Formats: sequence, structure tokens, C-alpha cells
Amino acid sequence: MSRVVQKVGQRGSLKWIQRAVNRAPRVLSEPLGEFVATAASTVWLSPIANDDYAEYRDRDFLDLVGVGELSGRLSEYWPQRGPQWDALGRTSAGDILLVEAKAHIAELCSPASSAGPRSRMVIEKALAQTIEYLGARPRAPWVDVFYQLANRLTHLHFLRREGCKAWLVLANFVGDRDIGGPETKAEWEAAYKVVHHIMGLSERHALSRYVVHIYPHVSDLDI
Repeated sequence: MSRVVQKVGQRGSLKWIQRAVNRAPRVLSEPLGEFVATAASTVWLSPIANDDYAEYRDRDFLDLVGVGELSGRLSEYWPQRGPQWDALGRTSAGDILLVEAKAHIAELCSPASSAGPRSRMVIEKALAQTIEYLGARPRAPWVDVFYQLANRLTHLHFLRREGCKAWLVLANFVGDRDIGGPETKAEWEAAYKVVHHIMGLSERHALSRYVVHIYPHVSDLDI
């Protein structure tokens, strides 16, 4: 399934991204405005309450953001069951916002790919292309370490290569005491420095201007 129905989030990043998109989109659009000129005009496409809070991947995510014509190329580039986006949006100027949400630093430590041998070969090829494009020097294989961020970066690379105005938005929620999440932006920044070090990513690379970190505080969403 490339449309994945979700329950109402009760805690953590699922709860906060659903609330942000459906109740207080300004919490996302205002900080995004520093990076994406048309962020204020964003129409959030998922997760929407009257769409069962569904999250999308593969062909359905491309259709949702308006570039369904790329589905054939994506299927050659990446096997089925690709990234399942926490939120998707599109601005009035056609900027595509791909959101990955986190509320706890431990969420950065995603498991390695569980793909079978044939799919893994396709994945490793796509990762290698992105690593080369970014000039990264990994200290551990992307398919095994921080794989979630790696495959999100690789999809950003794919869309940008295809001429799409895509942005990867890393929504790092601050102040979620229920799950022991970071209390400050600085804690998130320190964690990402470690991640980037292991992934071999420099502070400035070919896609860095299109990777946006925002730090919404959960107190603005406790509504």
C-alpha cells in the first residue's frame, strides 16, 4: 500500500505533525518562510484529518504533490515501499515540501534497510549516486546507518534531478517532555552534527540549501 492510514496520534512526532498540519499550520509555515519564499501559501496535502491522517509513499506521494508523471522513473530508481512521508505540502509556486518529523533524538537512529537482495542492489545504487553528488565520505554505509535520513536525501536528489522544486523539511519538535525529547534547538543541532559526521556530509553540500531544519515547540500545538 502506498497510502497508509494512520490513527490519531497520541504521543510523539505522529501527534505533533498531525496537530501542526490540521490545527496550526503556521507553526510549520512561519519558520519555513526563512528558506522557502512561498511557504506562507503552502497547501498541506497530508496527513489530513478527513483523509484518515493517511501518509503517502511511492507513486501515490508523487500523485499527491502533482508530479505523478515521474512515477515510472521513480520505480526504476527505487523499489516499492520507499519513504513514507510524515507530511507533504505544495506551495502556490509549485515548491514541494517533503516532511520528516521527529520528537526524540533516538528517532534519528533508524534501523538498516530490510530490503531483499535484489531491491537492496537498487537502493545501494541510488544511495551511491547521491553520495557521489554530495561529495560525501561516509564512515559507515548509508544503507545500514541512519538509513531513514539517507533515503530521504536520496529522494530529494531524485526530485531535484528531475527538475522539481523539492525541499526536505526536517521538523524537529522541541519540548516533548512526555517522551523525554529535546528541550532546546541546540540539542537537536548537536545530534545532527554526529549524524552528519558518520554519514560523511559536510556542512555545505550540493543539496544543503534544500534541506531545511525547523524547530517547532510543542507548547504551540498543545491545543
